[in-house]
Amino acid sequence: MIERIAAFCIRQRHWVVAVIAVLTTLLAWFALHIEVRTVFEDMLPSRHEYVRTHEKFKDTFGGSNMVTIMFEVDQGDIFRPEVLDKVRRVTLGLREVAAVNQYQITSLASKKLKEVRASTAGIESRPLMWPEVPANAGQLSELKQAVLRNPLVYGPYVSKDLQATLITVDFNDRQIDYAKVFTQVKALLAQVQGDSVQVRVVGDPILYGWVNHYLPETLHLVLYALAVTLAMLFVLLRTWRGVVLPLLAGLVSAVWALGICHLLGISFEPLVIVVAMLITSRAVSHSVQIVNRFDDELPLLPPGAGLSRDAARIALADLFRPGMLGVIADAACMAVVALSPIPMLQKLTVLSVVWVCTLTISAVILTPVLLSYIRRPHGVAHPLDCQPLLRKLLDLCVRVTLSRGRYYVLGGAALVVLAAGLYSLNLKIGDANPGSPILWPQADYNRDAAAINARFEGVDRMFVVIGQDGHQGYVKSNEALQSMSQFQRFIEAQPEIGGSQSIADVLPQVNASLREGNPRYLELGASADLNGSLMAMLDSVSEPGDMDRFTDAHYANGAVTLMFRDRQGETIRTAVARIKDFIAAHPLREGHWQLAGGVIGVMAAVNEIILSSQIEAIALALLVLAVICIVVYRSSVAGMVFMVPVIISNMLTFAFMTWKGIGMNINTVPVAALGIGLGVDYAFYIADRVKEEIAIGSTPEQAIRKALHSAGMGVVVTASVLILSTLLWWVSSLRFQAEMGLLMAIWLGVSATSALFVMPSLLYVFRPRFVFGEASRAYAVTVHAGPQLS
Repeated sequence: MIERIAAFCIRQRHWVVAVIAVLTTLLAWFALHIEVRTVFEDMLPSRHEYVRTHEKFKDTFGGSNMVTIMFEVDQGDIFRPEVLDKVRRVTLGLREVAAVNQYQITSLASKKLKEVRASTAGIESRPLMWPEVPANAGQLSELKQAVLRNPLVYGPYVSKDLQATLITVDFNDRQIDYAKVFTQVKALLAQVQGDSVQVRVVGDPILYGWVNHYLPETLHLVLYALAVTLAMLFVLLRTWRGVVLPLLAGLVSAVWALGICHLLGISFEPLVIVVAMLITSRAVSHSVQIVNRFDDELPLLPPGAGLSRDAARIALADLFRPGMLGVIADAACMAVVALSPIPMLQKLTVLSVVWVCTLTISAVILTPVLLSYIRRPHGVAHPLDCQPLLRKLLDLCVRVTLSRGRYYVLGGAALVVLAAGLYSLNLKIGDANPGSPILWPQADYNRDAAAINARFEGVDRMFVVIGQDGHQGYVKSNEALQSMSQFQRFIEAQPEIGGSQSIADVLPQVNASLREGNPRYLELGASADLNGSLMAMLDSVSEPGDMDRFTDAHYANGAVTLMFRDRQGETIRTAVARIKDFIAAHPLREGHWQLAGGVIGVMAAVNEIILSSQIEAIALALLVLAVICIVVYRSSVAGMVFMVPVIISNMLTFAFMTWKGIGMNINTVPVAALGIGLGVDYAFYIADRVKEEIAIGSTPEQAIRKALHSAGMGVVVTASVLILSTLLWWVSSLRFQAEMGLLMAIWLGVSATSALFVMPSLLYVFRPRFVFGEASRAYAVTVHAGPQLS
């Protein structure tokens, strides 16, 4: 069947090229219109308990797209007209930013931060600094004293040293465009920078805005990597076909994938450009293998007008199986990620699987078809010949495999895998370091986050809800208020949680104000009736939206908001575990607790999904790979043999991630899944060439020598080219891209080393029947080469 497919493609090459060209042109138009953006809702595992809580209460208690802005001064305090005016200008300006939730803008200059006073005339609540900035020293002093008296402001919104103040603002999840919000907020803050006032800003809209900000640099790095790839291919292969055809294979696959995904309504996430580069590297790899095989066949065929066609047909026929097997393995291993309930990973899986499948057309079929048009196949483009140097490396591989060194290779590989596997047990789920792992520690965003966390209780928030739907007024009950207060004292013992807020913090202030500020009454009321009265007094002097941070409109559900100093996976898991411990130890008679909203709540849900599914996903991907190998080679041993290079590459890569502090999160999971297929691609070509040589009567030694010098040459060329080009990503301003580029380079290096040393040693020692056939059994007895697997 494969011979017939190859013969048909070469015989009908004009039609094949024409159909591919037409389809590529049509899909190119759609590819140019694909959206490049981050969709927040796609990051949420909608079926998770925490996300359901977040979606239910985010409009009341605050969503996960909150932005925090800090104004700080080096000398004196913030209670100066020029500083407070900047706060007011930004507070008002935020109302004009796209997708802003105008009811969730909180600062000294907003109406939400108030002082509650009581007198003989009654209880009074008034904004601390609204609508105007204090005009004289007396008013500034009065504002300062009001802040110092209010624990809901002094600490949470004004730093303890009085040198910094915050603005917090939330955005509507369904309407937000990160690039637009980033641009507008940055432009607004640029108007107030200077005059010895430092303005810092953090939050997911700003973080993903930075990702979009660096998109031009990312595209430049893609071009640089492409230039390095083409230059090295030109030097190593010495032909223009060795440069143009791999480039064409990568471009056609990209056009088809992006065009098809646009038709499916899938946008392109800027961070997954690393995955795109990884898949494109497979296109280059498959294409180079075919070009290299074409060059190998030229001296073996009689010269004539049909030389190129015959060599191209043989290359297509002989490499169709390993090429397709590599494509299917990559696609199947990536498809496992679709089992995750996170829409972003599901859409990325569709994009990746489509992209990988296009390699069948762009590399496996188009490359040999175009090779059949070569008129002078024996010509070279430059006199520099690197082949002798590469052959010396391949000679080393042959000597190691055919000597006793093969046993040292297999033993050493086993020890390395064991050590790497044990070390990988420390791999972190979620973010492994403070700050965002997407950006470098010295990036503006991470420095701003560290500065805000140093002065305030924490940038990132989680809210936990206590209440009972349909039970109006439950939050006013003693059970709810006392539970909130106890829970806050309990959870704040965790060092990474800087503070917390709830309605249980507000009522003691009202209670003390009614008694002329007597600190003895700075506590919750002794009865539900008294607490209800305090809350009614507070509600009577509040405006719509003032209580949203603490309770819903019917007082059926209240929130305890926790401020986190970092987003590390261990911090979040510890907090969630302690919350669950508290709930278990303090059961409620009427209400119930609901976990968990806000950005930390959403991250906790994602981390739990990854933690629970990552081991299963890797195991399933390995199982899928084994089944594919068993079906294609009709041997159960094939699945075990090809599992070896995959396990080696994955264990070493996970060990590297552990060593470098790269956590397994929503961005790194797709790279890990695709790496399973990547770890075995090179091994397919080596094993299949050995099988092919055995089939034509070669001895095992001859077959391994021929396979290493033929398919091995393609492995050396593609691995060296792609490793160098991916290492260029280390200069990226996005830490995630730099580390994933380095990860790809390690993956490629380990996979190539496994294919050149471990795979031939494994085949030569165990002589699996699916490669060597029945004849190898008698040969093994004759030469005493080793045990025989069947």
